Amino acid sequence: MFQSTRKPKGSFASAIAMAELVYHSIVRSVRKQHNNAFVAIFINVSQAMMFVAAFFIMFSILGMRSAALRGDFLLYIMSGIFLYLTHTKSLGAVAGSEGPASAMMQHAPMTTIISITSAALGSLYIQSLSLFLILFGYHVGYKPLDIEQPAAAYGMLLIAWFTGCALGLVVLAVKPWFPAVTGVLMTVYQRANMIASGKMFVANTLPGFMLAMFDWNPLFHCIDQARGYVFINYYPRYSSWEYPIWVGMVLVMIGLMGEFYTRKHASLSWNARR
Repeated sequence: MFQSTRKPKGSFASAIAMAELVYHSIVRSVRKQHNNAFVAIFINVSQAMMFVAAFFIMFSILGMRSAALRGDFLLYIMSGIFLYLTHTKSLGAVAGSEGPASAMMQHAPMTTIISITSAALGSLYIQSLSLFLILFGYHVGYKPLDIEQPAAAYGMLLIAWFTGCALGLVVLAVKPWFPAVTGVLMTVYQRANMIASGKMFVANTLPGFMLAMFDWNPLFHCIDQARGYVFINYYPRYSSWEYPIWVGMVLVMIGLMGEFYTRKHASLSWNARR
């Protein structure tokens, strides 16, 4: 009775208010890993550098460096690892965002769409910043970078991020119904992508029967296309950038329908029996 009535906002004012809310949610999602944002970014950069070092040592010990593309060998490794980490991190961020039964949804302006958007954009921000920091350090400290089409290569990273977010949206919609099963399936998918993503080999060198084992994976297409834009002497013949976009759009529609249905039926009492 004593509350002042809210005045209706125009479209522009509503968009500004929503953008501000998304911004604060992004800051919260970035600092979720650590209270200090710089430490959170440092952890992500360290993880990417450990991946690069591990694969560099493995390729050197197994004598697989000659099987890589002609060009910078470290750039060949990083072109696969960066996209793999971006896809995996965005999947985990969206799948772990605040659901309809979360305590954050008790605040009036907060919605699940804002939570999902902030988790996705926060993941992209951290991965992009880590990418630029590592490439800058590599360019300054080791040797100058020579990327044939950097804008197009970054576009493949955005597609890998988009497909990860789309798959995470589907997982988010299913997780309240089958929490244990979705957790196992996410772990299996992330571990399988260590090989199925194609970051350890080149698609043009695979025989036909092996190519059929990997071309279902949108991340496989993104990594192969990215290497075509990174290296001047490589042209991907068995992959396309359109396929992961279409797969991502289909997954987004399925995820949105599933999230809408779950939001209407989710309850805090679901977790009482688990």
